[in-house]
Amino acid sequence: MSMARVLVVDDDRALLRAMRVGLAAKGHEVTVAARGQEGLTKVAVEAPEVVVLDLGLPDLDGLEVCRRIRGWSDVPIVVLSADGLEARKVAALDLGADDYVTKPFGMAELEARIRTALRHRAAVGAPPAELVVGDVELDVVHRQARRGGRDLELTAREFELLAYLARHAGKVCTHQMILGAVWGGEHGGEGESLRTHIYRLRRKLDDPDGLLLRTSPGIGYSLGP
Repeated sequence: MSMARVLVVDDDRALLRAMRVGLAAKGHEVTVAARGQEGLTKVAVEAPEVVVLDLGLPDLDGLEVCRRIRGWSDVPIVVLSADGLEARKVAALDLGADDYVTKPFGMAELEARIRTALRHRAAVGAPPAELVVGDVELDVVHRQARRGGRDLELTAREFELLAYLARHAGKVCTHQMILGAVWGGEHGGEGESLRTHIYRLRRKLDDPDGLLLRTSPGIGYSLGP
């Protein structure tokens, strides 16, 4: 039985073939599109459960394809981007993409990102009273946090930041997304404040190496064991 219906949109024919074979070997049902407009049509007609979208397409910019999909669908989107194009990745995430993979990539990494995007989208619904990511537990109602059964003494802002990342566990959240959600209308480019809060959270989580609260340089942060 197929794990998921996956649509891959990329104009690199060799890469399309490789992704189709590799993902099918993992049990996914894979369809492909070589152009942005074709991809949009297949999203509408075939209703895939996840879209793998290259940002460098010949007819429509991948960011525009992402924006149009998000206008009427919440299907998980994993974008593919060339190495070093952090601004494009950030823009895609801000437009509603769920994750990104940097070219060149291994099939195991892509398949793992697809699984994470599917899990994250399946968990979207009414805000839960408790959030659990690995050994981190958050009681949203009583605003209490624990790791490995140990209570964490967090400020209000630190708790909101950790809760936001926990709600989007496994997903890279851009600086702008975090600032807008946690700092709200108060923020005016509070990048230094965000970095300071991340530093303090890592200390309180006993995560000095950033293995739990991860940094995507130039893009943002994610929470996940």
